[in-house]
Amino acid sequence: MINVGIKGMGYYVPENIVTNFDLEKIVETSDEWIRTRTGIEERRFADKDEATSDLAYKAALKALENGKINKNDIDLIILATCTPDYMAQGAACLVQHKLGLTNIPCFDINAACSGFIYSLSVAHSMVSAKIFKNILVIGAETLSRIIDMQDRNTCVLFGDGAGAAIVGEVEEGYGILGFSIGAEGEDDMILKIPAGGTKKPNNEETIKNRENFLVMNGKEVFKFAVKVLPKVTLEALENAKLNVNDLNMIFPHQANLRIIDSASKRMGFPLEKFYINLNKYGNTSAASVGVALGEALEKGLVKKGDNIALTGFGAGLTYGSVVMKWAY
Repeated sequence: MINVGIKGMGYYVPENIVTNFDLEKIVETSDEWIRTRTGIEERRFADKDEATSDLAYKAALKALENGKINKNDIDLIILATCTPDYMAQGAACLVQHKLGLTNIPCFDINAACSGFIYSLSVAHSMVSAKIFKNILVIGAETLSRIIDMQDRNTCVLFGDGAGAAIVGEVEEGYGILGFSIGAEGEDDMILKIPAGGTKKPNNEETIKNRENFLVMNGKEVFKFAVKVLPKVTLEALENAKLNVNDLNMIFPHQANLRIIDSASKRMGFPLEKFYINLNKYGNTSAASVGVALGEALEKGLVKKGDNIALTGFGAGLTYGSVVMKWAY
């Protein structure tokens, strides 16, 4: 058995900051309403010329630089996203092209907000099996393209960004110690884009009805999240043969401060040990956990030997958690 972990980490968020006060001018809402219900103060929206693969590429460059890894040593790219550049071409292939790499496999994973964690579990299995040596794992989203700016319940929640990790063999005793992933499949419009897929292709009527934008049943998502966030984290800890008191920090999916606060109480783990940056970036779906970890590393908040958990939930409905001993 080899030890598999993250060897380099990077993130990227667009420069364009959209504050709650900016949204007050677009839709019937207020800064106070958004902050008290979500904890979000601002978010980043991609430039009109930026797509998901562009954000992913910039995060990948930082991960390679921070890990001091040559891009030519990457032998697989996995990109987690629910907002690819194109419907019939994986965004991972576009990142490969932007990096100037050839002849390596690339594919996308769509597990929505759990995508980065799902991708880490896949990468861990492939490196452990000695199929690949250095896997570039990216979670990237341009959610600003799929939110309905006339729907005050959803447009205030989401932002754009990307987090990237190089997964490979690490020093003995470090790396991924355990993980847990799962799903509770549903088709009741709890969280999805109603039209644009093969079940309901877009046409004049669906666009008129704004069915080409994200819809969400906030109450049902909240009920699901407060249940599975602590559950899946504790399962991953059990698989890692650790308990919650062994953790230095938890990096939760950055969706709603009340959800994270609920998880803190249910797990008996201090809220101050949950890394939170949703106030700055909002919900960036598959990018959120990677952006949070990348930012914390940049601030020097994670050190070699720290036990950390990455945990999330998303459309599908999906959920997952990875526990690791930080390797660098």
